[in-house]
Amino acid sequence: MTRRPLALALLLALVPAAASAEDLLQTYELARSNDPALAISEANRDISHEGRVQARAALLPQISGSASLNRSYAAGVDGDARRRSVGVDLSQTVFDLGAISNLRAQRALDTAAGFDLDAANHQLITRTSAAYFNVLVAIETLAAAEAAEAALQKQYDFADKRLEVGLAPITDVHEARAQYDAARANTILARNALEDAYQALAEITGRPVRTLRALPEDFQPEAPVGDGLDRWLATAIENNPSLRAAEYSLSAAEHGVTTARAGHLPRLTLGAGYDNGAAWGDLGTGGSGGTPTGEGHSIGLTLSVPIFAGGATQSRVRQALSSRDISEQQLEQARRALDRNTRNAYQTVVAGVSEIEARRQALVSARSAYEASQVGLEVGTRTVVDVLINQQNLFNAEREYALARYNFLQNRLLLAQAAGTLGIADVQEINRLLTVEAATPDTSAGG
Repeated sequence: MTRRPLALALLLALVPAAASAEDLLQTYELARSNDPALAISEANRDISHEGRVQARAALLPQISGSASLNRSYAAGVDGDARRRSVGVDLSQTVFDLGAISNLRAQRALDTAAGFDLDAANHQLITRTSAAYFNVLVAIETLAAAEAAEAALQKQYDFADKRLEVGLAPITDVHEARAQYDAARANTILARNALEDAYQALAEITGRPVRTLRALPEDFQPEAPVGDGLDRWLATAIENNPSLRAAEYSLSAAEHGVTTARAGHLPRLTLGAGYDNGAAWGDLGTGGSGGTPTGEGHSIGLTLSVPIFAGGATQSRVRQALSSRDISEQQLEQARRALDRNTRNAYQTVVAGVSEIEARRQALVSARSAYEASQVGLEVGTRTVVDVLINQQNLFNAEREYALARYNFLQNRLLLAQAAGTLGIADVQEINRLLTVEAATPDTSAGG
């Protein structure tokens, strides 16, 4: 899959949606066109393909031409001699097990590079979505921090006024001031975190993306479709591109062992040549000025038998065996990691449905508790400390609710990535859930 056809398909998909905010699909299109990591993966795929071409070339006919013109002199003799010659040589490998197994290894590496590129495309989706969702979480976190700061400032002012009329102790004022100052610091940290999240997204897309689309408040998550965890695991083992790449890398390493061992075997080459030459001048012609000419053809087989190479061939075999062992362990490592990641992603998505509902209820409860404590403070049944605690609980509930919702979407994509089925359709499905324009807060130091 090349970049331009996919970018064109994405552009056509985006034509009907003339929205002012950048949605996830538009952001991914920017990343597809500008992400350096993906460009590196595409270049590595091209390098592997050329390695296959070069390995095949070693088994195809090799033709070379030559031409020479010489002039020679002899001491004490007048005159000179000249000779020119032209020739063409052709060689064709008849049998070379090393070259044959090297071609097989390069084919396997070329296929592995294709799967690596697929994996890089999948990683680009999850990297882009993670950076996108991090911005949305940071926006909601900053909004909650600013609201908490404003509310705590009111509590501080309220406690200060109650102190002036003798209705509150000085400790309430100090406590409110401490909480207010902490809220101001949290707002600064949240603002910096949001700016860094924007920059992380721009690092992938190649240009700033400031206006994003977000989830609505009434978002209802759905559990992953399928026949359960076992089916997801089977799909991952069959389709995950990183695992397939590791399998083909092992195959290439096994062919590399054969290539190394072929250093002990003879090689048979067919050769053919044509030569045309002429000589003239005073030397060698008795001063007659004659021009002897010659033309020749040759064809034959050459058998090269390696006898001793100073131990280099045995060393290459041992080296190839160690490389194969590394590939085997890397494949096993990839298989175990895939099993763990698929299980974790599936269980996290399933649990995420319940978590979001629990976080929503926690937010409702925290908001009700905060409002009740404010009323209680006004009528004298609650203290400033009670209000401050409930305000902090409300801030934490808002942040955790936002984090749970966007983590759920990210884990859906991670599950599809582990299964090896992640694609544009998954991005479009998530994108359809983002129906509201996220706020664009001021991230400047004094914002």
